[in-house]
Amino acid sequence: MRLLSAAPGRDPREIVRHFTPNWFAANMGTGILALMLAAFPYGDWGQLEIARGLWAVNVFFFVLFAALFTGRALFYPRSFAKLFEHPVQSLFIGAIPMGFATIINGLLDFWPATLQTLAIAQGLWWVDVLLALISALLIPFFMFTAHEHSIERMTAAWLLPIVPPEVSAASGGLLAQHLSPALARPVVYVSYVLWSISVLLALAVLAILLLRLTLHKLPHRDMAVSTWLPLGPLGTGAFAMLTLGKADVLAFAGTPLASMANFGQLAGILVALVLWGFGLWWMVMAVAFTLRYLREGLPFNMGWWGFTFPLGVFDAATYGLGEVTDFGPLTVLGAVFTVLLAGFWIVVTQRSFVGMWTGALFRAPCLSEETGLPAPACSEGTVPPGQRPDLMASLRR
Repeated sequence: MRLLSAAPGRDPREIVRHFTPNWFAANMGTGILALMLAAFPYGDWGQLEIARGLWAVNVFFFVLFAALFTGRALFYPRSFAKLFEHPVQSLFIGAIPMGFATIINGLLDFWPATLQTLAIAQGLWWVDVLLALISALLIPFFMFTAHEHSIERMTAAWLLPIVPPEVSAASGGLLAQHLSPALARPVVYVSYVLWSISVLLALAVLAILLLRLTLHKLPHRDMAVSTWLPLGPLGTGAFAMLTLGKADVLAFAGTPLASMANFGQLAGILVALVLWGFGLWWMVMAVAFTLRYLREGLPFNMGWWGFTFPLGVFDAATYGLGEVTDFGPLTVLGAVFTVLLAGFWIVVTQRSFVGMWTGALFRAPCLSEETGLPAPACSEGTVPPGQRPDLMASLRR
């Protein structure tokens, strides 16, 4: 708690009042780095021990952030309720189930696969499914009914609330491979439904995003990191099809769906390749966009965590494709992505801790001192000018 009390001018109550869900993006980035380090294929330089340590740290911070978020809901219910009406911060609700999914995957990777561990992982997975569905249903509902959005102000942050179901689907595919066929089958069925909900919505958003970029050019530099976000649904969508394809063969062995399961595994590889190829194009474009933004200067904010998780899940899909296709260059490319991911994580983590220690991230100018909610200025390039007076009034306590 020293980190919280160290912020000048901020006691723990103020930090609770100002806590927003974008902090869970740090769990997403740290968790995926731990998983990718564990998968690193070259040498034995202690990467597994480092990965386990990062996973443990990630669990600690997830619990801390969950306590702060819950504290805001309990002690400041009015401002917490209005959070869902904010057109930017509400999108980050999706970071909660996605960060949680990395903890579940780490439980499967770093703990012995005992019956007790699998039972805990299965229970946590169903919780993650519930959180993912809440994000994918509730936040779009507010987008359709309470928020003000426009095409020229759109960014890839629109993807954040709808991607969690496919992240849960990828975790479901991993979990099902450890379960008995009877327990694995419902996990597989639900995971395919989650995948279809998320990936199809994400592709629709990406089509609109391509139109927006063509007509209105790049978003403001404050939202520069959002150009990396499309890697998330494409990488996770590909990885989920690979994990579910493996789970199909195990879950449906000896059943009338056994032949269909073999087809599912092959179809999963094909779909994963298609999504991965699309993701590779987005990655090249994101690098080009970032180099262009660097000439303008990139101010640090918590959105910088967007450099990590999308790249990490794309890396997971790269490793997965390298394994099932036995195509060596994919494995090499996956290792390069892991190194790049680690570099991003080091930079963003260092800046995040400095901001936490000094209190800068808790006193951002875009945070309303009155409400603890981000004011429209913090989402420059996203929130349309002339926002409705009634919405602004609702953000005042």
